[in-house]
Amino acid sequence: MINYGRQLIAKDDIEAVIKTLKSNYLTQGSKILEFERRLNNRFGGNYCCVLSSGTAALNLLGKALGWSKNDLIATTSISFLATSNCIVNNNATPLFIDIDNKTYSIDPNRLEDKLKKKKIKAVIAVDYAGHPCDWKSLKYLSDKYRFTLINDACHSMGSEYFSNEKYAIKYADFVTQSFHPVKAFTTGEGGSVISNNKKIIDKIKLMRSHSIIKGSKNYPWKYKIFSPGQNFRITDIQCALGISQLKKLQRFINERRKIAKFYLDKLKNNDNFILPSEKKNCKHSFHLFPLLIRFDKININKQEIFRSFLRKGIKLQVHYVPIHLQPFYKKNFRIKRSELRNSEEFFKREISIPIFPGIKKKELFKVINALKKIS
Repeated sequence: MINYGRQLIAKDDIEAVIKTLKSNYLTQGSKILEFERRLNNRFGGNYCCVLSSGTAALNLLGKALGWSKNDLIATTSISFLATSNCIVNNNATPLFIDIDNKTYSIDPNRLEDKLKKKKIKAVIAVDYAGHPCDWKSLKYLSDKYRFTLINDACHSMGSEYFSNEKYAIKYADFVTQSFHPVKAFTTGEGGSVISNNKKIIDKIKLMRSHSIIKGSKNYPWKYKIFSPGQNFRITDIQCALGISQLKKLQRFINERRKIAKFYLDKLKNNDNFILPSEKKNCKHSFHLFPLLIRFDKININKQEIFRSFLRKGIKLQVHYVPIHLQPFYKKNFRIKRSELRNSEEFFKREISIPIFPGIKKKELFKVINALKKIS
């Protein structure tokens, strides 16, 4: 089965994990600090906290920022549920902003329309599929309207904006990452928050381990807490894998872009599809290859396409069912679907086709041949 995405684990990754398994610390050891340092060096932040998942990163960031009942947090509906669930889990209210039809990420013009009418505490923007948002515009708006700007960068590790791989922390106040197996590199499960705000990162580091403040050298058995925390720790085993994988990030991105170019070249003259584009001054890392189907031109629906591909050994996916269409959000929040037409139209057309380092050329031709038979 050719999945839409998967990890690529090599011998040196396995050896790094085995070495840590033989060490004195499997968790709360030196690999945690080393991984945090390497993430800062690679992505440009001064401070970093690694966590058990990208979801944990978003949830703890919201808690550290003190989101509460009366706060309005704007985000995109075309994202994984964690992007908006972190808002609700911190008792704040999500406000969904429609997407730009070129980048498939949050539209700054539509965001400003809302900012003129409502007080927004923070904005979580997602570099959908690995294509950077319009960060210059988002930064301008954050300065003008004084909101916290967050880059949910789980798709875009290795992307570039104006030739800068460290752009995320340049424009956003906080950057969250995910190291799930289908992402640019992996720790199995894991995530991080990167920032230049030491106070907030220190809060997150405290909360990731039960909010425990340990005793002094004279009283090593003592500890105290001033607020409840949880266990969102990542292990040294996972960080050892992450350190090894991070060294290969550029190679992984180069391979993803090569695969994307193959698809773009083979499908560029096919009127049944709308292909992902890359705006000037952006470097797409192609975490996903979102292919839009012009269903008005063919005699088959999305469900039939999925079934047909599955019979051929190709597992497609859709990224994503718009969050505002989920029963929980429809029931609990006043959402104007007329303001999210781009998001809904995108969902109707989108399928994610296989793209990951290590996919074989014959498998790529298999995908292309299956796509060309859609009619």
